[in-house]
Amino acid sequence: MTNEKKADFSGVTSKVDTTEQKVEKADFSGVTARVDSTEEKVGDVEQTYTVQKGDTLSAISKQFYGKASGWNAIFEANRDQLDDPDRIQPGQVLKIPLDNA
Repeated sequence: MTNEKKADFSGVTSKVDTTEQKVEKADFSGVTARVDSTEEKVGDVEQTYTVQKGDTLSAISKQFYGKASGWNAIFEANRDQLDDPDRIQPGQVLKIPLDNA
């Protein structure tokens, strides 16, 4: 037999907190958000208008949108009852889209 000494590991200690890589915390200091409104749109997406004598789609557009050029939106919304934008009749109930493109 040989008189070789065996390695003495009795004083060795080890501690493992986690095996997960340590990562610096995310920096959100430059993040911004903006909310214009939290109000939900409720109700119909259009309103109605009863045509009066002398009305034109341009005049109705100006009344609702503040500009005569929105007449086509009213015409398109009422294609079920209008074939010609120049032929609207008093008493007709027209749909007026709220979202005028």
